[in-house]
Amino acid sequence: MSGISLGFIEISGVVAAVDALDIMCKTSGVELATWERKLGGRLVTIVVRGDVASVTEAVETAKAKAIKKPVASGVIANPHEEIIRLVNLSASRFMTKDSGRSSEKGDSPEAEDSPEEAGAGRLDARTVQEI
Repeated sequence: MSGISLGFIEISGVVAAVDALDIMCKTSGVELATWERKLGGRLVTIVVRGDVASVTEAVETAKAKAIKKPVASGVIANPHEEIIRLVNLSASRFMTKDSGRSSEKGDSPEAEDSPEEAGAGRLDARTVQEI
């Protein structure tokens, strides 16, 4: 599991969260792992993944340059399997919610992803160990 890191930014508002994510992705080679909206989108948590240096740089830059100051932030290097499981659970809910909204899947909001597509983008212990 060495080399993988997770970065967390909790910020007020969806627009500020998208801005922070944009800053993080442009700053270094990180990618969105998942996100959570609470309180009707008034509080948003963004989770990114990548190597330790990239994630640390991305989180620090977003803290300094985002349009709103984050409520909380953190970086976890070499996350424990339970943390990976928690992020995967969040990502699976995120992917499930968005699968019905995609216009590419057809006109029906009930359109389902195939099992291969449903697991796309998930971070698991096997994936982390292979990287």
